[in-house]
Amino acid sequence: MTISAGELVPDVSLMHVAPDGPSSASSRSILGTGTTIVFGVPGAFSPSCSDSHLPGYRELATELTSAGVECIACIAVNDAFVMGAWAKQLEVEESVTMISDGNGEFTRAVGLELDATAFGMGIRSQRYAAILQDGVVRELYVEPDPTGVTVSSAGSLLDRLRATDA
Repeated sequence: MTISAGELVPDVSLMHVAPDGPSSASSRSILGTGTTIVFGVPGAFSPSCSDSHLPGYRELATELTSAGVECIACIAVNDAFVMGAWAKQLEVEESVTMISDGNGEFTRAVGLELDATAFGMGIRSQRYAAILQDGVVRELYVEPDPTGVTVSSAGSLLDRLRATDA
């Protein structure tokens, strides 16, 4: 069952890309403090993820921070080395926390798996974005088309945050 507003994110072990290399941490320690945006992508280096989804968060990071976001996190069912290489290629190391859900444990726990076996990619994450407050889901937006970046885009979440503050 998919996680919904009012629920606490599950506490599972993840890897995140740190300046000195991959580091293990619990999902709640990464996502559980303050206002956080976490967005899930089907795969690092894939077209929609690399062309618009992740770059949008890099481009709007300052505005999102000004709107009260303390952490912007990208999560994918990829290993930490791939997430680190992707972060370097797209130059997001300073603006987005890159999280590896290498075994898909977090993705399964929040009920947002995507069966991409027909494309040779295995089980991945659906494309989504969530606004969390102290680890509790405030809002969740799942893309109706995994190749599209509309409801989970940085611009869309920034608009929602601004509307909340209005």
